[in-house]
Amino acid sequence: MKRILLALLLCGFGFPGTAQEDSTKVLDLNEVTIMENRMEIPFAEVSRNIHLIQREEIETSPARSIQEVLSFVPGIDVRQRGVGGIQADVGIRGGSFDQTLMLLNGIKLNDPQTGHHMMNIPIPLYGISRIEVLKGPGSRIYGPNAYAGAVNIRTLIPNQRTFNGQIYGGDFGLRGGSISASLPVGNYRQTLAVSHDASDGHWHNSDFKVSNVFYEAALEVDDQNELKAMAAFADRDFGANGFFTNSHPDQWESVQTFLYALSHTLTTQDWYLQSRTYWRRNLDEFRLRRHEPEFFTNNHSNDVLAIEVNARYDSKIGSTGLGLEGRKEKIESNNLGNRQREFVGIFAEHRLSFWDKWDFRAGMYSNYYNEYGWKHFPGAELGFQLSESSRLYSNYGKSYRIPTFTDLYYEDPSNVSNPDLEPEQAVSLEAGWKYQEGKVAWELVYFNRHTENLIDWIRAPGSESPNPWTPENMSEVTFHGLETSFNYAWQRKIGWTTLEKISFSYNLLDANLTQPEGVESRYALNSLKHQLIGGLQAGFGETVELTVKARYLERIASDPYFLLDARVDFRRMKVIGFFLEASNISNTEYTEAGFVQMPRRWVKGGVSFNLE
Repeated sequence: MKRILLALLLCGFGFPGTAQEDSTKVLDLNEVTIMENRMEIPFAEVSRNIHLIQREEIETSPARSIQEVLSFVPGIDVRQRGVGGIQADVGIRGGSFDQTLMLLNGIKLNDPQTGHHMMNIPIPLYGISRIEVLKGPGSRIYGPNAYAGAVNIRTLIPNQRTFNGQIYGGDFGLRGGSISASLPVGNYRQTLAVSHDASDGHWHNSDFKVSNVFYEAALEVDDQNELKAMAAFADRDFGANGFFTNSHPDQWESVQTFLYALSHTLTTQDWYLQSRTYWRRNLDEFRLRRHEPEFFTNNHSNDVLAIEVNARYDSKIGSTGLGLEGRKEKIESNNLGNRQREFVGIFAEHRLSFWDKWDFRAGMYSNYYNEYGWKHFPGAELGFQLSESSRLYSNYGKSYRIPTFTDLYYEDPSNVSNPDLEPEQAVSLEAGWKYQEGKVAWELVYFNRHTENLIDWIRAPGSESPNPWTPENMSEVTFHGLETSFNYAWQRKIGWTTLEKISFSYNLLDANLTQPEGVESRYALNSLKHQLIGGLQAGFGETVELTVKARYLERIASDPYFLLDARVDFRRMKVIGFFLEASNISNTEYTEAGFVQMPRRWVKGGVSFNLE
């Protein structure tokens, strides 16, 4: 199987023949609209660095999970513990796993227990329509914890009947499958997506089972009113060898995530008004010895209940956005205790255009937490449209993150809690230039984020044995860097081969950390310093598609490594199709998080089906 894949890879670099152009697959990003919780802005007019991952890119990526899809995004640092999306930390521009906000259709998925659970997203990969990655401060837009950025996963409820899915298998006893179906009935649309993935593991005690169920429905009451409901469940059971310590190779964890949401949307000529409520529950059991729960076991149950009202009014002087949210977080734990906290947040912003080519957007998010009082987070964006294809932009924003219950209260023989922690706060600046016309799109961005009260787990040196780790607001750090990306929808035919698209990105990140002399930091300097990502898409005849992804990654405090991944699709859009994936073709030995040695070269293959 591996020899077949390598042969197909070599085929992607051309055959003799007559060259000609074909632009039928070029995606015009100017037609894409970014829908935040209040504002709706054409992608070409957004004064932020936003990366879009469309459905076709998700389908053709050599990836089995959302985490793996995100690992190919410039500026995103995905640190996986194993394969298959079991557990991963996602950081943006040097931010930690606690400083990225995950959303599903605008609903916040952050976990008050720990950011290690933020990727427990209860939706199969096949159920996703689009992923929007916002880099930079997002507190003004989404509220707490959108500190370094936000990732919003979008779904779509089709108007027509569909039924599609896939089954697959591969190395390490990997097997799985997923289905997605929609069945509209009059004005009532509904979709259901189900998936199950499992593996025997790539090394000792790394087996896993993951199941997802996602249901979404919409009722169009009339031309102005729509009701939506969503219910989702994820079940994860996995061996956790090396996740948090290398002293106990038989660690084990089981996590169940539930999500329920109801919303109503009113849309008129001038007004957009949405109200919604949602409940998220996460159950977590962690054992230090898998088959000896009495030795050391942590049991956590946390609930998030929230209600939101968001509105937009369009007038001659621009768009005005207003929002109000209330949120309650509660945890019951044998380690963290039984605790709860509440907060209220208020959003206000306005966007206007002037002098034909200029636009300006400014606003503020004000938050009242019962533990920290009122805090205010302003932000502003300025854009200048050089031409229909070229845009200059800059933005400023303050952001913050509330300490998790783990930061505040977690204790074990190696860690000491700190209930007196204050929220992290940062000031960020960004300036960029983006261009998109026809087949070519590129972007150049400079960013700067400064934090004076960074929460980091630190420890002082011990004389005989290491002192315990404890979280403190004692670090000051400035992250700044450059991001570049280039995409060319080549669509060049050479014989029966079509070179469809090439992409390239390079990110440079520099960090200046100030903290007391002699202390050791656990998280502050684990981010990427250099990140290069290259991509190639090619077609062979009318039925074969090849996607190749290459990555060079160098962290501030560790050695660099190179990864090469690829996927071949045969008859992807037909009733029955086939695919073959190879991960880490370069056979690299590397570690992304904890003490988990990631697998060397491994291969997966499967069958897909599409019925409409």
